[in-house]
Amino acid sequence: MKHDIRIRMPQKGQYIINTLENAGFEAYAVGGCVRDCILRRQPEDWDITTSAKPEQVKELFPRTIDTGLQHGTVTVMLDKEGFEVTTYRLDGEYEDGRHPKTVTFTSDLEEDLKRRDLTINAMAYNDREGLVDLFGGMEDLEAGIIRCVGKPEERFQEDALRILRAIRFSAQLGYGIEAETLAAIRQMAPTLNKISGERIQVELVKLLVSPHPEYLRTAYDNGVTRVFLPEFDKCMETAQNHPHHCCSVGEHILHSLSETEADRVLRLAMLFHDMGKPAVLTVDEDGITHFHGHAAVSADMAKTILQRLKFDNDTIHRVCRLVLYHDYGNGIRADKGKVRRALNKIGADAFPGLLAVRRADIMAQSDYQRQEKLENLDRWQKLYEEILEKQECVSLKDLAVDGSDLIAAGWKPGKALGETLQKLLELVLEEPERNTRKQLLEEAERLKR
Repeated sequence: MKHDIRIRMPQKGQYIINTLENAGFEAYAVGGCVRDCILRRQPEDWDITTSAKPEQVKELFPRTIDTGLQHGTVTVMLDKEGFEVTTYRLDGEYEDGRHPKTVTFTSDLEEDLKRRDLTINAMAYNDREGLVDLFGGMEDLEAGIIRCVGKPEERFQEDALRILRAIRFSAQLGYGIEAETLAAIRQMAPTLNKISGERIQVELVKLLVSPHPEYLRTAYDNGVTRVFLPEFDKCMETAQNHPHHCCSVGEHILHSLSETEADRVLRLAMLFHDMGKPAVLTVDEDGITHFHGHAAVSADMAKTILQRLKFDNDTIHRVCRLVLYHDYGNGIRADKGKVRRALNKIGADAFPGLLAVRRADIMAQSDYQRQEKLENLDRWQKLYEEILEKQECVSLKDLAVDGSDLIAAGWKPGKALGETLQKLLELVLEEPERNTRKQLLEEAERLKR
């Protein structure tokens, strides 16, 4: 079906299409860039599909990169910008739930579009033909529906990651999933075990930083998280009978995700902050549930799961630190000394994230004492900002003296020197006005005696 829609393509993308058409080939912008333009969003990149074979594309443009010749893809370089140009193709049998065994080039655009995952990703456009929508993508965009092209079981059998992609697009766009597609997700969810941790990681993060991270519930309800995140299923099935909570551990996690900004590390921290609760659950004689020590257990679990999903070490370190300390300071009325000690313990770089995590945690709890909790957190925030403004010492690197200063004053390198620096830091954390070279050298001399 064709629609009277005009899309403004970037000049370089239009140049590629014009060049291919002037050489006698068909060429269209295709997939996500077309969808995003219709939704009035800025496309991340522009993909082009064409009837030209890869070698014919290479002949037409002076600078190309062979990024996927076996799948018909050539990257055309214009200045320093790359555009993927892919030949219309038919995918052969999928043997591993990921890749087609064979790829056959075709001159038929419809054959190329019908192999794509979702109707909203199976539209093509050029200025000559306008929008080519053979599978109802426009209607599904207007209705707010995620639907597979053709039979969903076949699409998911070809690439099981499409199961998670469908849920991710639902979360990004705030759309519902069409009934037949959802039934196929439920039926074929176990096939996700064929997919690598790296590929699942990418889709999970996109879902988490979407406008609707709570749509992770759809993945749970349809057996998807059971495959790659079974720890979350246990959270969904663990009740919390406590004045501070009003729902299961998993529902609390889902709520907390929506209470943070769409930051990768913060959303991951909220996903994992209570993941250890089922492992430490106790119930007292009044039926009240307790989860003592859950922060440390959650941090250990986060590390294991993040490694399983092939996250980089920096992300793992940052997320696990926030998870470990997410309860730090709860119920403690802050003063400057406590905040300086917290900054020293947790790290000044992580502290703003910790405040955001604590706020999200509070907002996802019951109303019980919520106002008091938020007022105390505001006090932590205010004191933190005052400490920053006054540039008060919160770590060894902020001390007015270092090891070389003590050595120059007659100390010998070794354990005693390190212990003395730590004692000086302890002093300054309580009395920041004493962070002067003169006072600290005098104190070091006193400690030496």
